[in-house]
Amino acid sequence: MNLSDARNVSRRPWFREPMMWLVVGGPLAVVVASLVTFWIAVRHADQVLPTEAEVARVAEPLDRLPPQERLQAQKALLPANQARNHVVSPTLPQSR
Repeated sequence: MNLSDARNVSRRPWFREPMMWLVVGGPLAVVVASLVTFWIAVRHADQVLPTEAEVARVAEPLDRLPPQERLQAQKALLPANQARNHVVSPTLPQSR
């Protein structure tokens, strides 16, 4: 193949070269994924809590609470305790 034959070889356009898509495709996919992520974050944003929201009370140890409040606190923790125990021993709880 001589120089005149090399000049006559038709070259493909840039968008038909597979190597170009390997080089540009990765960063282009990242940019598209980041735009989709941004759109999802803006579209489904969480609501902001009001600034005058009630301050959460720090939990006191159960032995310092009066009996009635202690019973209510233990009842509030009951579902969490059942779930924790279910994870440790995967048998179904018996209905009462």
